Amino acid sequence: MPEWWVERGIGETRYALIEGGEIIEARIDLSGATRAGSIIAARLKQAARPAVAIAGETEYLLPRGAPGVTEGAALNIEVTREQIPGSEPWKRPLAKASDEAPRDAPALDARDADGNELGSAGWDDLIEQARSGTVQFAGGELRVSATPAMTLIDVDGYLDLDELAVRGAAEAARAIRRLDIGGSIGVDLPTAKSKAARQDAARTIDNILLQPFERTAVNGFGFVQIVRPRVRASLVELAQDRVAFETRALLRRAGLEPAGPKCLVAYPAVIAVLEGRSDWLTALARTVGGAISLRANPSLPMSGGYAERA
Repeated sequence: MPEWWVERGIGETRYALIEGGEIIEARIDLSGATRAGSIIAARLKQAARPAVAIAGETEYLLPRGAPGVTEGAALNIEVTREQIPGSEPWKRPLAKASDEAPRDAPALDARDADGNELGSAGWDDLIEQARSGTVQFAGGELRVSATPAMTLIDVDGYLDLDELAVRGAAEAARAIRRLDIGGSIGVDLPTAKSKAARQDAARTIDNILLQPFERTAVNGFGFVQIVRPRVRASLVELAQDRVAFETRALLRRAGLEPAGPKCLVAYPAVIAVLEGRSDWLTALARTVGGAISLRANPSLPMSGGYAERA
């Protein structure tokens, strides 16, 4: 049976649903972020739709408005979509007015990972898929691109077109779950030679994706649109905030190194983030049982940071 595992890292908490030794679903919760499902105290900043509430320094859009609440008044809101990376206004977090008292979002029931269980199940490969947007499979590959409108998945390969359409649909559906992709998703399959292959591709998506979701039929050009609930950023979207993403990935790798003082060697932008986060360095020092120093190396790729014995 699939089982959720959790790895409580520095700057993020990592979850993986593992079945047969492989990750079939994953998510990353950033430290300090307000989770979807949380109910928080806020103040109504704008009553006209879309209404806007403010909690701390964060503005939340309330698409349903806040009936009976006047501008400037206090109210409780339930977060329905977390902050998504990017500057477009529609990416602001979403919420709805609530009569319930403030509370944290329900916790995901997961077992604490001990050691590197997530790594053994393929976490590093998953992170590489998120940063590169490329997912290899026997006979082809997926190219995953997060755009302001939707996440696009292009399927390409060298198999017979009908076979590639069906296999590509399966791999795309698996990647959607594995990379935690929600919202509007467009999958561009090869143009199948037969209607039967298009129908098989659609059924394959239905068999792999979990409800709730909706989809169109696979059209004659091989395109199918899928819509899933979107409550947080996908791993692909998190990877677009490249420096922060690579900084947290480096901290995870360093935390798995043998005990003792460490020097983190990384691209200058990554080092700059770490220099501003003494709390992260203190946490890493506790994890490895030794002092942490930093060294910038501009010749390294952004993802090429490593820990060496100090």
